[in-house]
Amino acid sequence: MAAAISRAWDSDLAWSFRHSPVAMLSALVAVICIGAAVLAPWVAPHNPFDLASLNLMDAFKEPAWMDEGDRDYLLGTDDQGRDVLSAIMYGARVSLLVGVSATAFAMILGVVLGLVAGYAGGTADAVLMRIADIQLTFPSILVALLVDGIVRAALPRDVHDQIALYVVIFAIGISEWPRFARVVRGSTLIERNKEYVLAARVIGVSGARIVFTHVLPNVLGPVLVIATLNLGLAILAEATLSFLGVGVPPTQPSLGTLIRIGNDFLFSGEWWITIFPGLALVAMVLSVNLLGDWLRDALNPRLR
Repeated sequence: MAAAISRAWDSDLAWSFRHSPVAMLSALVAVICIGAAVLAPWVAPHNPFDLASLNLMDAFKEPAWMDEGDRDYLLGTDDQGRDVLSAIMYGARVSLLVGVSATAFAMILGVVLGLVAGYAGGTADAVLMRIADIQLTFPSILVALLVDGIVRAALPRDVHDQIALYVVIFAIGISEWPRFARVVRGSTLIERNKEYVLAARVIGVSGARIVFTHVLPNVLGPVLVIATLNLGLAILAEATLSFLGVGVPPTQPSLGTLIRIGNDFLFSGEWWITIFPGLALVAMVLSVNLLGDWLRDALNPRLR
């Protein structure tokens, strides 16, 4: 175990991370954001979604450092008396859950279809890549809106509200798979003609085993970079859908929902209700994107 840790610490990737102040700062911010979200039930000052603990008399309290602020509410309260800091922590849980789940779904689907298209070639390659090309002509947010709209029209409202979180994950994930598929397909086209693949074919190894045992590990580098960058896009897509009112239900508010609620009071003086959730969203997405940029450069052999 100690030897494995030592090898990991001395690896090129670890060396690049230790010598990149931007990557280290981004990782710190990302850890803080993710930690606050995951540990929200234990570290949040209040439970903003416990109706029994809400008091409308505490509504619209200013942040603690302002003249009419309250030390119990560091970032102030919203129109229902909910603590904004606690609401951000709980909202970030939903945003991260949707972002990670949608990215994982898009990655698995895109990697599988990319491997099939690149290794099989022929009709399968032509059909899958044309579908990907057609989908890439539409902005991802429009594809997600289309999927969500179809589900809303097909299901009763109460049923949709129960599965709304899964619908959003599916809608965002299905709109992002072509990015993974095209990159994996291109790498697979190169790998399938190399000697180790030809040797595996000669000794009778099945195509599925060659693809998932031999080819897949050699195309994962670019996939990890795309997944890291796509995570920020997925979180933004979820926030956009929730801001438009077609994302997660109000009973499971995300950062996008909090920003939409606070936007109604932005010009009446209660700016903190929307500004702080917006800053939390920016910090989370920016840190993830910067880590993705560092990972792309660190895994690029031309830059070593």
